[in-house]
Amino acid sequence: MDDHGRGPGPRPEGADAPLDKEPGEPAERAGTLPYEGVWRFTAPAVDLSVPRARHAVRDLLLRQGVPVSDDVAQGLLLIVSELVTNAVRHAAVLSPTLAVEVAVGAEWVRVSVEDDHPYRPTALEADPGRTGGRGLLLVNEIAREAGGTCDVQRTASGGKVIRAALPLKPARPR
Repeated sequence: MDDHGRGPGPRPEGADAPLDKEPGEPAERAGTLPYEGVWRFTAPAVDLSVPRARHAVRDLLLRQGVPVSDDVAQGLLLIVSELVTNAVRHAAVLSPTLAVEVAVGAEWVRVSVEDDHPYRPTALEADPGRTGGRGLLLVNEIAREAGGTCDVQRTASGGKVIRAALPLKPARPR
């Protein structure tokens, strides 16, 4: 909670600054269109953070008037759910908090989930005998189908950030 009694708002990229921004206020402006910007928030690495992160991203896209197609928005929200779920299930022991960042450009939207756990995940092959373990495979497939990208990188603190970038408009059918 900040000094004004509000909950935590977006956190500027890489900053240890106080959380004193209103929710929906960009951490930085990326361009001149009203919906362009970068928003970042942190959450505890607990199950409840999965739907909260998904709803926060959905509400941000709506509030900022991001011209994202329904198909891309649904794919993006599924990506948020999968990435936050992975951080909660696999990184919470070493990373009690996670960060979600949404960056919107003129023609694309990128979501990133960062944690402090050093393990770098890989996409598993589909195994009909398993009920889980295919989240990153799903994220990669959603990004590819939309004409976007997905990557995993180490952070300076030794953790990782997983990013998925999608075009605002769906890719043309092949």
